[in-house]
Amino acid sequence: MDTIVRDGVADEDFRGATARARRRKSYTLEEKQRLVAESCEPGASVSLVARRHDINANLLFTWRRQMRTPASAASPLELIPVEVISDVQAASPSVAPGAERCGVIEIVLIGGVRLRVDAEISEAVLRRVLSALKAAA
Repeated sequence: MDTIVRDGVADEDFRGATARARRRKSYTLEEKQRLVAESCEPGASVSLVARRHDINANLLFTWRRQMRTPASAASPLELIPVEVISDVQAASPSVAPGAERCGVIEIVLIGGVRLRVDAEISEAVLRRVLSALKAAA
């Protein structure tokens, strides 16, 4: 039997019969959060989680994107104390003869870890390195 469904309401088909309209399943916030958390576990596949729960993978990807915390709001910039050492020669790393490194800075963290970077390092990379060192401490 051919039935035309528009906007969730079943119209009569050419024979005059009507069909029940399909309704979309609505999910509570808790259900969405549970499915998103399941899809974010290490080794989990979004498409397999979606299939297991009989939902479209694109819907699950949308929920994941909606629940993601913006990077700027997730971790505010943390300021740390800095000490400027005037004797640069004592702290400078050894450089191969003929090679010149300019703009090298050394960061000494509280645990005694020394980090040397030069002017070419991007801010994003330096943030990741510092976050990793902070997490390891």
